[in-house]
Amino acid sequence: MTRALIALTSHRQLGTTGRETGFYVGEAAEPWEVFRAAGWDVDLVSVAGGQPPLDGRDENDRTQNDFLATAGVEHTPKAADVDPSGYDVIVFAGGHGTMWDFPNDPDLARIAATVYERGGVVSAVCHGPSALVNLKLSDGSHLVAGKRVAGFTNDEENAVGLSDEVPFLLADKLTEAGAVHVPAPNFTEHVIVDGRLVTGQNPQSARAMAEAVVKTVTSR
Repeated sequence: MTRALIALTSHRQLGTTGRETGFYVGEAAEPWEVFRAAGWDVDLVSVAGGQPPLDGRDENDRTQNDFLATAGVEHTPKAADVDPSGYDVIVFAGGHGTMWDFPNDPDLARIAATVYERGGVVSAVCHGPSALVNLKLSDGSHLVAGKRVAGFTNDEENAVGLSDEVPFLLADKLTEAGAVHVPAPNFTEHVIVDGRLVTGQNPQSARAMAEAVVKTVTSR
């Protein structure tokens, strides 16, 4: 039985805007649905544990409603308490909150590096690749070094008016870590598969990213 772990941000405050953020619900719900349809076991984890803050909630979306009702979002374990050895896949769901707590969380890094070095798949969508900007493997190399990746682009950050609020621009940080950031037009579905690293650009890419993860796992 394939086991997947979906990681969620615990960060609630959107810079200095006075607005709240969190994890983008569709970016967790759609992979959850795709993986369960594939017959996988799917667990959730968040940085701080408990109920992570929600963003981008669509109350008319059946997938999101099913996810929030049955996936256990209200009592996620914290990353520090998760044993990564049983997981074949980790997905870093996006949402602007990830930009504050994903990059420097040692436990998320530990989980992802372990999954990857055991032959598993590391995946991320939208702002979720913020978890990859500092992620190093046991030999000290950046996981993304030399790899093609997708992620929320500078143009998309400008389009939503938050380039001056986020702590860094995601595409630039991925490039600094040695990745080759491959952008597509704003808010269009775009997924990059480079070996066992699967990344999607934006919310529109979450389902296709998850489908690419399933294909990557089943073709190994």
